[in-house]
Amino acid sequence: MMNKLSQHDGPVLEIDKLSISFFTRLREIPAVMDFSVSVQPGEAVGLVGESGCGKSTVALGVMQDLGKNGRIVGGSIKFKGRDLAQMSPEELRDIRGNEIAMIYQEPMASLNPAMKIGRQLMEVPMIHEGVSEKVAYERALEVVTDVRLPDPERMLNSYPHQLSGGQQQRIVIAMALMSKPALLILDEPTTALDVTVEAAVVELVRDLGKKYGTSMLFISHNLGLILETCDRLCVMYSGEAVERGSIADVFDEMQHPYTQALFRSIPLPGADKNAHPLVAIPGNFPLPHERPKGCNFGPRCDYFEAGRCDQGQIDMADVAGNDRHATRCLRNSEIDWAAPIVAGAQKEKTEPGEVVLKIDNLKKYYEVAANALFGGGTKKVVKANETLSFEARESETLAIVGESGCGKSTFAKVLMGLETATEGEILLDGQNIEQTAIEARDTRTISDVQMVFQNPFDTLNPSMTVGRQIIRALEIFDIGDSDQDRKQRMLELLDLVKLPRAFADRMPRQLSGGQKQRVGIARAFSGGARIVVADEPVSALDVSVQAAVTDLLMEIQRSEKTTLLFISHDLSIVRYLSDRVMVMYLGHVVELGDTDQVFSPPYHPYTEALLSAVPIADTSVEKEHIVLEGDIPSAMDPPSGCPFQTRCRWKSEVPGGLCDREVPPTRSLEAGHQIKCHLSDEILERMQPVIKIAAE
Repeated sequence: MMNKLSQHDGPVLEIDKLSISFFTRLREIPAVMDFSVSVQPGEAVGLVGESGCGKSTVALGVMQDLGKNGRIVGGSIKFKGRDLAQMSPEELRDIRGNEIAMIYQEPMASLNPAMKIGRQLMEVPMIHEGVSEKVAYERALEVVTDVRLPDPERMLNSYPHQLSGGQQQRIVIAMALMSKPALLILDEPTTALDVTVEAAVVELVRDLGKKYGTSMLFISHNLGLILETCDRLCVMYSGEAVERGSIADVFDEMQHPYTQALFRSIPLPGADKNAHPLVAIPGNFPLPHERPKGCNFGPRCDYFEAGRCDQGQIDMADVAGNDRHATRCLRNSEIDWAAPIVAGAQKEKTEPGEVVLKIDNLKKYYEVAANALFGGGTKKVVKANETLSFEARESETLAIVGESGCGKSTFAKVLMGLETATEGEILLDGQNIEQTAIEARDTRTISDVQMVFQNPFDTLNPSMTVGRQIIRALEIFDIGDSDQDRKQRMLELLDLVKLPRAFADRMPRQLSGGQKQRVGIARAFSGGARIVVADEPVSALDVSVQAAVTDLLMEIQRSEKTTLLFISHDLSIVRYLSDRVMVMYLGHVVELGDTDQVFSPPYHPYTEALLSAVPIADTSVEKEHIVLEGDIPSAMDPPSGCPFQTRCRWKSEVPGGLCDREVPPTRSLEAGHQIKCHLSDEILERMQPVIKIAAE
C-alpha cells in the first residue's frame, strides 16, 4: 500500500525527447522519435494523428507497458517529476490504476465478463488503498452516480453483458476514476459508440475532469472531439510531434503543412462536393523503416523544397507570439498560412434521373425466443423496420442516418436479398424484389444491387490476389467473353479506383485499409451496379484517406450514374455528400428531405439532437448543447406511442399525453420534407438552428 506521490508543482506528465523502438529479428523499427509533450495539473491535452503515427505507443510508454519487443531508446517520461523508467515494478504497480489510469477504445477489454460490476469497481480502492468493503461500495455507488448511469444499485449488481456499449464505457470511466487519479489517459474512448452517446460521454469526461481536478491525455483522430474536450493539442505524424500549441493557436493559426492538410480533408460546414470539394492528402503514410530523409511529411507536402526539407534532422521550433506553440517545419515563417485554399476541381452538379428504387411501407419483423439463452417459452417480435417508404433516383446520393439499432443495416439486408421482407414492397426498376432471397435472384439483379462494407479487412479473401477477387466477381456477373476480356476489365476497374495496375498481383495483407476499401469499391462496381449500398464505408479509415475514398465514390457515381445509398452516423460526411437524407430511429423513418431541409430547422427532435452531438473541428462554429438522456430503447421492447418519446426534450409541448399513446403520423412540411412528429406547426416554426457559424 502506497500513499499518493507527494505534491508536485511542475507538470503532472513531462515527456522529453522520447524515442521508442520495437525490435524484431530483422531490424529495429522506430515507432516514436524525439517526442516531447507536457501536461500541466488540471489540463487536458489532445494527441491527434492517423493510425500508425505512434500515439498509442506514447500512451503505452507512459504506462510502461511496451511488451517484450518494445523499448524506450532515448529521452524520458516523468510523472510528477519522477522518471517512470527508474521505478521498481512494485512502485509502478502502485502508480498504475491509482495515480495514472487508462481508458481503452473497447470497453469490454477492461471488464471481466464473469464478475459483477460492483465487485470490479470495489477492487480498485480495496487493492490500492486498503479500504473496507463498506467504504469501497459507497465509493462505487458515488462514482456510478457521477457517470450518470440510471439506477446505480442495479448497475452494481449487473454483469457487463447486461449493459449497452455506452453504459459499459461509462463503467470503465467510473473504474478509472475510483481512486481519483492525477492523470487519465483516454485512447479513442468513444470510437465504438453512437454519436449521441459519444456526446454524453465526452461531456461527462470534461465535467468529471473538472470535478476531480484530473489531468488528461486524450488520444483521438477526431479533431472535433479534441476541440470540445481539450485545452491544448499535439499533432503527430509518422512517429514525431509536428505541431504543439493551444487549441485556438493550432486551429486558427496552424503552422505545419500536415495540420493544414488534415483540416482540408475533413468536411467542415460549408464544404460542398461540387463547389468546394475536399482536398485529399496525396501519397501514402511512410512505413517506419522507410521514412524519408529530413522531413517525414516532405514527399506529401505542397511546400516541399528539395535540398532543404530533405536534409538532416528537423527540430521543433517555437512560433513567436503564441502560447507555447511550436512546429517542426523549416519553412513555417515563409509560408502564407492565410492564403486561400487552392480549390479542388469544381464539378458539375449531376441532376437526379428516373426513380430506380421505390420502397413502399416496408416492414421487417423478427421472431425471437423471449428467453434467448435456453429458447422455448413465449416468442417476442423485434420490429426492426416499421413502414419504411421512400424513393431513390439515378445519380442521387441518399444518406440513411441513425444510430445502432435503428434498423438501417436490416433494411440493407432486405434490399440485398440476405433477408426477405415481412410486409410492403421494394421495386427495382418497377420489379418487386422484396420476397426474392439472394439465391433466387438472377445475375442481373445481383449485379445491379451491390454493397460496400464498413470494414474492408473482413470483405476480402486473404488467400486470393486482388486481381483474382475482382475477376471472380466478373465471372459471377457473366461479364466478358473470355479470360482475357475479364483481365482487361479488372485492370480498368483498378484504374477507376485509382490503384496501380501492379496491385492486381498483391495479396490483401500487403494493402493499407484505404487501399483495401478501394478494392471493395472496384468489386462492387464491377457488374455496372445501378444501386450501391455503402454501409459506413469510411468510418474505419483515417481522416485523410476518408477524403480520398469519398471523393472516389462521388467520381465513380458521376461517370456511372449510380444511385448511392450511404448509410452513416457521421453527419459531417452526410452533409457533404448527400443530396437527400433519411433519418431513422428504432425502425421508423422520423425525417426525410433534401440535405438543406434536414440540416436547417424545423427538425424532428431526434435530428436536432443528432446535429448537436456531432463534433465540429471549427472554432467559429457555435452549437446548441443538447445531450440525450438514456440509451436507445430495444426494438424488442419499444416504448408505446412515439418511438422517441422516452428521450425527447419537446415532449412537454404536446398536450394530453399524445406522445405516450400514439405513433405520430408522417407529415409533409414543404416540397418533399417529411417529419414523423406530434409537434404543432407553430412549435416547429420556433425551432432555432443547432449549428451557427459565427460571422467573420
